[in-house]
Amino acid sequence: MNTLYKGALVALLALGTSSCSGFLEKEPHNALSPSTTWKTPQDVHKFLIGCYDGWTSGSTILYLDCMSDFGFNFHVHEGYRSIGNGSMTPSNPGVSFYDYSTIGRCNLLLERIKDIPFTDEAERKDIIAQAKVIRAYQYYTMNIAYGGVPIIELPQTAEAAQLPRKTEAEVRAYIAKDLDEALPDLQKSPAARGRFGKGMALALRMREALYYGDWAIAREKAKAIMDLGIYELEADYAKLFKIEGQDSKEIIAAVQYLDNTKPLYTVIGSMYNNATGGWSSLVPTPNLLNTYEMANGMTITESGSGYDPAHPFKGRDPRMAKTICYPGADYIRTDGLKAIYNSLDKTLDGKNNPDYPEAANNSSKTGLTWNKYTYPATQYTDVWSCNACPIVFRYAEVLLTLAEASNELSGPSAEVYSALDQVRRRAGLPAVDRSKYASKDKLRELIHRERSVELAGEGFRRMDIVRWKASDGKMLAEHVLNAPLERVVGTVDSRISDPTMRATIKVSATAAEKKVEDRSFKPHYRYLPIPQAVLDRNPNFGKNNPDY
Repeated sequence: MNTLYKGALVALLALGTSSCSGFLEKEPHNALSPSTTWKTPQDVHKFLIGCYDGWTSGSTILYLDCMSDFGFNFHVHEGYRSIGNGSMTPSNPGVSFYDYSTIGRCNLLLERIKDIPFTDEAERKDIIAQAKVIRAYQYYTMNIAYGGVPIIELPQTAEAAQLPRKTEAEVRAYIAKDLDEALPDLQKSPAARGRFGKGMALALRMREALYYGDWAIAREKAKAIMDLGIYELEADYAKLFKIEGQDSKEIIAAVQYLDNTKPLYTVIGSMYNNATGGWSSLVPTPNLLNTYEMANGMTITESGSGYDPAHPFKGRDPRMAKTICYPGADYIRTDGLKAIYNSLDKTLDGKNNPDYPEAANNSSKTGLTWNKYTYPATQYTDVWSCNACPIVFRYAEVLLTLAEASNELSGPSAEVYSALDQVRRRAGLPAVDRSKYASKDKLRELIHRERSVELAGEGFRRMDIVRWKASDGKMLAEHVLNAPLERVVGTVDSRISDPTMRATIKVSATAAEKKVEDRSFKPHYRYLPIPQAVLDRNPNFGKNNPDY
C-alpha cells in the first residue's frame, strides 16, 4: 500500500467512520456533518477509504472453507462450525453475512459527491465507479448467501431502511447494473494497491455469473480480464500467500492490512497448531488431502498411479505441500526454529504431544494445518497482529473460470486445455491428457478437481459444492457434507529424512478412531437462514428462507 493510501486511511480513521456501522439502526451520516466534512475532493478520497475499509474481511475469506468439506472450525463461538455441520438456525445462524454498513457508506459517498467541485471530471467518475464496485460486492456477498435481500439507497431514518427483500434475480440485476456502469470509468491499472480498477469489476461480474451458471457472461468477463494484459500467473505458487508476494501480478484484489495502522488481527495466529502457540481455529481436512492428484497427473484412485494410502503424502501434486502442513512435514516455528510436524503420536519422548488432536481444544482436530498464509511464521513480526493480505480475486481463478464456462458452453477445446495447462504447469503437473479428458463430462471432472485444489483455503469451496451437481443430480454438498468429518490417524518417524515418508497412516483405523464430528447437509442449506435479529429489526423483510 503506497504512502498516499496509508495516509488517507489514517485520516479516515481519525474521522471516526465506525459511526456508520449501525446503518440499519441509525442515520448513516449521523456523525459526519456535511458542513464540515464534504467540501473538497480530498474529503471524498478520505471517505472512499472508509468504504474500502469494510469491503470485505480478510478473516472471513480464510474461514469460509470451514463451511465446506475442505475445512473445519473447532471453536463454536466463531460461527463457522455450525454452518459446516448443518446445525445453524435463524436464532443461532453461526456467522452473519447480513451487513449494510459499507453499503451505507457507499450510498452516502455517491450522494454527497454530486455537490463537490472537481477540476477533473474523470477523477469524480472513477471515485463513483469504485464506490459502485464496493457496493456491488456487498450485495453479491449477501445475495449469494441468502438469496435475495432488500436494496437500500440512502434512507434518512431507521424506519426508511425497513424495506421488503428483493428477489435473488432482482439483486443480481442491481449488481450487474452497478458493475456495468462502473466499468468504463475505472482505471485499467488501479492507482494504488488496494484500490479497484477494471479487473476487479470484471472479476466480480465473472464470478457472480459463474456461480449462477451464466456461462456466456462468465467466459466473456474472463476473456476481458485476460485482454487487459496486466495480470499473469506468479511463477511460484507458494509466494502468492506470503508477504513477499503481495505485489504479484496475479493478484486482482486482496484485503489490505498494515502493521501498526490496520493489522489483520488473530486469524493468522489462530491457524497454527498448539505447539506453535496457535489455536487451530481453522484447519484443512482429509477430504481436501484426497482431492489432490499424484505428481504424475493421475488421481489417487487410478490403477498405476503409485498412490500408497499408508504414505499418502508421497508423490503428490506439489501444491498439496504448499497448502497443507501434513504429519511428517518440515516447518518453521514462530521462534525461527525448524521442526517436524507431528499430530499423530499421543506422546513424544515420553511427554504429551501438544499437537495430538485430543491433547487440547487448540490442537488441530483433523491432524492437519494450513501452510497458505502461515509459512513461514517468521515472515510476521507478530502472527496475532500482522500485515497478511488475504487474496479475494487472482488470475488463476480467471483461467479456471474460462475453462469451466467454455467447456459448459461447447465442450473440450484448445481454449479450455490451454487455460488448464497454464495453471497445471505452474503447479508442476503435466499438461492435460487430451485422450483421457476428451469429453465434456470427463473434462468437467478435471476442471472441478483443478479448481478445488488450486483455490483451496481461499473461500471458494462452499459455493462450488452447492452449485456443482453429482451424477444423481443432487448438489455435491449433499454427498460430501452428509458424512462424518474424519482426521488422519497413524504415527510419525522423525528419523526418516524424506518428509513425505515420515508419517505412516493407519489404514485399518476404525470409524470411531478417525471421527471428528457428524455433519449434515439438507437441500435447503443451499441458502443460509436469515438471522432472526434481522427479521426482528425489519418487520417488512418478509419470510425467512424455506424450511428454517
